[in-house]
Amino acid sequence: MLKKLINYVDYDGRERSENFYFNLSKAELLDMELGTIGGMQNLIQLIIEKQDIPKIMEALKSLVLKAYGEKSADGRRFIKTKELSEAFSQTEAYSQLYMELLTNAESAAAFINGIVPADVAAAAAARENAEKENTETEKKTEEPADDGQAHLLNT
Repeated sequence: MLKKLINYVDYDGRERSENFYFNLSKAELLDMELGTIGGMQNLIQLIIEKQDIPKIMEALKSLVLKAYGEKSADGRRFIKTKELSEAFSQTEAYSQLYMELLTNAESAAAFINGIVPADVAAAAAARENAEKENTETEKKTEEPADDGQAHLLNT
């Protein structure tokens, strides 16, 4: 769960600082993954690679509003409804957060990592590190060995 302090100016011109809560459960992540052709992770990766700005905006908006909710007083539930998400989307706090995520890749990555369960985020980071290591290993094996004769080509 991500607790995010957002500073904004409300519609009465008052400066406000409020904490907002965002979370996606493992069940919600699974629904998103299985409910998307090719998987949600692959779709997001494809959108990023193509630099499809409208799709990036749509995905960010969807994630923010799906993750938004309010904790119950006893901490046992995280309450999410369409009404709560819609009400949040009508605030300047939402606008402030949306603009931050859209214009700052580090903030967007931190937000996404913060809304997923910690063990899911850790597994994704480990998978990403393993992929980077594999890519680096492949690059090293593809580089031609220096047999000491490379200088002959330059003469």
